[in-house]
Amino acid sequence: MAAEKVAPAGMHAQISAEQYDSWSEEPCAGIEIVDGMVVVRPSASPRHNWLARILANALDAAAGPDWNADTGFDVRLQDVPLTNRRPDVIVYRAETIDLTPTRPEHVLLIVEVISLGSETTDRIVKVDEYAKAGIPFYWRVEQAATDVPIVYTYVFDAATKAYREGEMFTGTVKATAPFSVTVDLGPL
Repeated sequence: MAAEKVAPAGMHAQISAEQYDSWSEEPCAGIEIVDGMVVVRPSASPRHNWLARILANALDAAAGPDWNADTGFDVRLQDVPLTNRRPDVIVYRAETIDLTPTRPEHVLLIVEVISLGSETTDRIVKVDEYAKAGIPFYWRVEQAATDVPIVYTYVFDAATKAYREGEMFTGTVKATAPFSVTVDLGPL
């Protein structure tokens, strides 16, 4: 018989930042918190994970010593009601590597790779949340039917507190902002 995951007490009611911070990493890995409520994230495909890892590695190599790029940890967008998102790729200040939670002011770029089950959230909801948090750059990676990913980039506009569209890349990303990076995301 396989072991079953047991949700921490209170996981099905609105929770506070203090409650969430007391949980172990295991139950937090597959969830996000939106307005204090637990939202289960869809399981990522191997292709999704590959795209996130390739992007994180390329961004980390190009970012220079002041920035790190990584996958799979929370960004605390607000404390009350608690909103934690777990972006696919986060570029954050290197000096904040040991600070928990990671906050919007630590983050330069967030990348979300669209998967079945995350389309509306990644295309509409998270874009708005990240803009309201003032995160300077947002990239959305679409897994096109042609097997060649399309990357849409967005730049935060402080005057409107919203993102404006940036460049779009098919297959190979050759971005100049937030820093110069080239990464081939051609077909698998």
